[in-house]
Amino acid sequence: MAHKTAYEKVEIIGNYPIAGEVYELTVACKREVQPGQFFMLKGFSDINMLPRPISINTCTKDTLTFQYAIVGKGTKELALKKSGDYLEILGPLGNGFLQEELNLPHLPHRKIKIAMVAGGIGIAPFRYLSQKLAAVKSKLPADLQDNLQVDLYAGFRSEIYGITGMEEYVDHIHIATNDGTCGHRGYITEILPADYDYIYACGPTVMLRSLQQQAFKGQLYLSLENRMACGIGACLACSCRTTAGMKRVCKEGPVFAAREVCL
Repeated sequence: MAHKTAYEKVEIIGNYPIAGEVYELTVACKREVQPGQFFMLKGFSDINMLPRPISINTCTKDTLTFQYAIVGKGTKELALKKSGDYLEILGPLGNGFLQEELNLPHLPHRKIKIAMVAGGIGIAPFRYLSQKLAAVKSKLPADLQDNLQVDLYAGFRSEIYGITGMEEYVDHIHIATNDGTCGHRGYITEILPADYDYIYACGPTVMLRSLQQQAFKGQLYLSLENRMACGIGACLACSCRTTAGMKRVCKEGPVFAAREVCL
């Protein structure tokens, strides 16, 4: 897919908090995107402020929706934007989550189990991925749809967010909170079984590193959240260490096979 190479000015349709300092932002934009890709957003009062990389939460043919947490000056200013204001966006960027596994001829003939594992704001890309997987499942013959199982594992410090309505797209939702407010008390990695064929994970590095150290039956993919400056692979600021040398998270990632990255 060809990526846009210049920023585009877009109108904000909505920008509101969904929990604490976590916001959902929707802009008017027609763009073909894949789950796990991201956009660079800018339009701050300080023209020297770097753009912010924000994951795609979901989209329609006319809109893009993002979820973000206030973590610094840029996202704090972003949260003040109102409907009718404008931003500049660049994207979609990155390689996104891999889905070619779902096109394998054996898919309808044996059970395929997929887990999406989120930590905190790492929940953001999984709504669109779950929608895509649900669409794949709906195209299978009715008597074979149970052969594709998609589960969500989401961990939070305390307050739960970003999962409303996702029961429509996944088979099971498992929750963990650090303080035991909801679901398992502890880390989401503690309740993830090893028998999944594909595991897609997004969250803090400590969670991704923990997943790397677990023994899974299938393939594990990690979406990294490195700091970025340009988003197009030119500045190397987001580079990470891999078994094949340094790679750019914005260009070769953000999604990598877990066996490839050195966290």
